[in-house]
Amino acid sequence: MADEPQQTQPDEGKRAIFRIPGTALLSVIILLFCVTPAAFALPGLQVLYLIPIGVTVVVIRLRTTATRNGLTVRTVFGTRELPWSALKGLAITPKSKVQAVLTDGSKVALPAVRTRHIPVLSLVSEGLIADPSGVLDAADDSGSDHDSEPKPEPEPAEKKA
Repeated sequence: MADEPQQTQPDEGKRAIFRIPGTALLSVIILLFCVTPAAFALPGLQVLYLIPIGVTVVVIRLRTTATRNGLTVRTVFGTRELPWSALKGLAITPKSKVQAVLTDGSKVALPAVRTRHIPVLSLVSEGLIADPSGVLDAADDSGSDHDSEPKPEPEPAEKKA
């Protein structure tokens, strides 16, 4: 028992999950109330209940997970792994959605990822995705003050009597 090797988990690094907020499921409840009168108006219209079920599946399934290894894109019908080496860059659609541009020129939509999330993708990818906003550069500059000379403290303003 004294010489048992310790099992350690590999360092996975940072991880970010982009998904539709769970509060979107409230729309399913509202949709159920709206569909119920129409569903029982005529025989066969109960098929309208497939709409709230479909919305639930979309809200629960759609997500993009970013790790140090790459992106995992989960859609309604499948999952696709995109290593960082397979990405040429990111493209932004007119509606501020983000697409991954692969080295072969094809594009893959990244569910729930918007332009405001690009600094997070840059942070998780450890710089493999550039941050065009400069948010991370500003954070690095403010965090590196301990290496430079200390800045003089401002003198207190004199009070007028």
